[in-house]
Parts: sequence; structure tokens; C-alpha cells
Amino acid sequence: MPAPTGRRVPPVVLTLRRLPNPRLTGLGAGLFAAATMFVIGCLDQLLFDGEPLVYGVLFIPVSALTALWVRTADLVTAPISVPIAFAFGTFPISGGTSGIGGQTMAVVTALAVQAGWLYGGTLVAGVIASVRKVRQMGRRQRARDAAAARGAGAGARAGVKTGAKAGTGGTSAVARRG
Repeated sequence: MPAPTGRRVPPVVLTLRRLPNPRLTGLGAGLFAAATMFVIGCLDQLLFDGEPLVYGVLFIPVSALTALWVRTADLVTAPISVPIAFAFGTFPISGGTSGIGGQTMAVVTALAVQAGWLYGGTLVAGVIASVRKVRQMGRRQRARDAAAARGAGAGARAGVKTGAKAGTGGTSAVARRG
């Protein structure tokens, strides 16, 4: 058990840490979002007669999960695949007439009417992906700084061990100047 640091972890954070934490590829995250939104669209049509509010509200958590579960290397795909998944899921609830032309017009109309939900979910995915990317860049910078500090410390220790004097190759530039 780690030593107490004085900070107490909120229960919500502890609960979130117990949830599954899959890491999907960019394609996997897009397929997850598209399949989930299609199932939600089918269930919405079946249970709520294609209510756009239900579909839009459920799109927001799917967007968040897609951005949270995509691999760090594929973060850019989350805000791209989420609107595609939204459009794919509108097929069951669009209510188009038979034929390709009628169905296409119904989907385009549904996308125009639900643009607020579409933008909102895309914004959620974009913000989550951006925050994750900034945190990753910070971790990488800290790791580089720590490696540089270890490297500089090893160089100074090597100069001391070999008995190198100021102005020789085993010391730092600061020691050579003084």
C-alpha cells in the first residue's frame, strides 16, 4: 500500500478508475461509435418512434467514450469519426420514403435539424482528445527532462570518478568557464 500523500482521492475518481479502460485504434473507435449510434437509432425508432431528442442526448456520451477509449496515437480520429457515426445512426430515425432519393433527403434533413447535437458531440470529442493530447505532451516533456537530468548527473559523476579537472572533457561547460 502506498504511503499516504495527504491528498484524499474523491470517491467519483475511485469509481471511474474501476471502469473498463479499453484502448481502441482509430478504426476501432470509429466502428464502435458507428455501431453504437446505429443501435441507438434503431432502438430510438423502435421505442420512441424516432425521437431526435433521445438520439441527440445519447450521442453525447458515445462521443465522450469514443474520445476516451481511442489510443493516444490515434487521438485525431475521435473528432473525425464521431460525426460520421452520428450520420450513420440517423438512417433508422430519419423516416425517409422508399427509394434511395427519399432516404437520402430524409437523412440530410435529419442532419440539418439535429446539427446542434452533432456539433455538441463533436465538440465534446474534440475537447477530450485535445486535453488527452496536451497531457501526453506534458508527460513526454517531463520524461525528457528527467532523462536529461539523469544524463547530466551521470556526466558530472563520471568527471568526479575519473579525477577530471576543469577544462577537460569530463566536466560540464559551466565548470570549464570557471
